[in-house]
Amino acid sequence: MQGVCVQRRVGVICYFSLASGFLTGKYRSKQDLAGKARGEDVEKYLDARGQRILHALDQVAERHAATPAQIALAWLMTRPGITAPIASATNLDQLAQLSGAARLNLDENSLHQLTEASDPN
Repeated sequence: MQGVCVQRRVGVICYFSLASGFLTGKYRSKQDLAGKARGEDVEKYLDARGQRILHALDQVAERHAATPAQIALAWLMTRPGITAPIASATNLDQLAQLSGAARLNLDENSLHQLTEASDPN
């Protein structure tokens, strides 16, 4: 789908850019989902690919002194065809944290690591 959008020069606005909170790193096991409003939405990400993505986000976040959510959004902003990622905040602290993604400049190694981790194959 991304290739078609790039080829046709159609910009995409990502609605669930943080995968219902999964890419923030706060949901890492089924136990983390207990009693959470988004638990059902996030459970599908708790597979080998999801764990690989979280691991890559953690490593890149550490190198850039950032949060996994900031890294995920910064990576999305570099993707061809992505016009803007949408992320919701429930308080001003979250908003300030998420806006930090716009100030990040991810190096080529980090971009490659995140792209490889997110590969569905």
